[in-house]
Amino acid sequence: MAQVKLTNVKKIYGKDTVAVDEFNLEIADKEFIVFVGPSGCGKSTTLRMIAGLEEISGGTIEIDGVVVNDLQPRDRNIAMVFQNYALYPHLTVFENMAFSLRLKKVPNDIVYEKVTQAAEILGITEYLTRKPRALSGGQRQRVAIGRAMVRDSKVFLMDEPLSNLDAKLRNQMRAEIILLREKIDTTFIYVTHDQTEAMTLGDRIVIMKDGFIQQVGTPTEVFDMPINVFVAEFIGAPKMNIFKTNLICENGKYFVTPYGAKIEVTGKKAELLKEKGIGSKDIILGVRPEHFVLSNANDPKAIPCKIVVNEMMGSELHIHGIEENGDKIIVRIPTITLDDDQRKALTNGSTIYVTFESKVMHFFDADTERNLLY
Repeated sequence: MAQVKLTNVKKIYGKDTVAVDEFNLEIADKEFIVFVGPSGCGKSTTLRMIAGLEEISGGTIEIDGVVVNDLQPRDRNIAMVFQNYALYPHLTVFENMAFSLRLKKVPNDIVYEKVTQAAEILGITEYLTRKPRALSGGQRQRVAIGRAMVRDSKVFLMDEPLSNLDAKLRNQMRAEIILLREKIDTTFIYVTHDQTEAMTLGDRIVIMKDGFIQQVGTPTEVFDMPINVFVAEFIGAPKMNIFKTNLICENGKYFVTPYGAKIEVTGKKAELLKEKGIGSKDIILGVRPEHFVLSNANDPKAIPCKIVVNEMMGSELHIHGIEENGDKIIVRIPTITLDDDQRKALTNGSTIYVTFESKVMHFFDADTERNLLY
């Protein structure tokens, strides 16, 4: 297996189109790391530079301590799974999986052993004699993964491998990739635009925007302590609610005042604000939709919200509302917590009152949008 190290890696197209800039990252041996971000953020370009499919414009890429900047893809000892499977339509599943071994003139008995072993792990043994056109999308993706597995590569690269699958199959394949990782135990670098995939698969997540790394951390770290507003809104579904409001420091206590409500900041968050010497100031307040709770008009901590759209998701309701000043609010409410009268009251056009506890607040600087507690 291998470590991967990227130092000041840059990719520039033409004279001045910067796709990736100052990319610095060390990936540990056998780590599963996920590059995630919106379209055009540079995540796939970075993966292709590691694979050798794109030339780098600056910096160095090391695999297992060897600088690979000038090595051809075949000499980097990596395996790659593409978004579109890239299978040969005229070859059987067996021959597709065996293709790279045939090129290396591996003996037939070893080819047979490696292919059948990979097929058994992936549950595609019964399809080995079929052509790709006779397979479903999920089965084709397993073949593509199997083709990469038989190469015994040091690094396993996956470029949005599940994006062409429907939602149900994507969930199934995500679970299978987790199990696969346990069986082949190699270094994985995985690219996706889907933050759910990133959160469930990665040991660490690299969140990118406009060619730059925004934050690197475990799924728990980036969810609980997003470094800035972009990360806060990107990680989590539906996205975090963001309010421009005031942080007030009075007699050693902290309060926030979104939309006329006055909510005290207590516990660890208040201690951290005090430790950092933060006083009264304009801030951006973040609260995730699942952290709101229903309240009533008499609660001084309550925010009135007019329901615009009520989405029934089965186990929970996604309520899209508008606050009195016209700002949008999204609230997630578990349906099991509601009685019949409450459900009937949550109709489009009605007004609800919501609030939240101190421990779920996120504080961002109004100018830089960076987390004040980071």
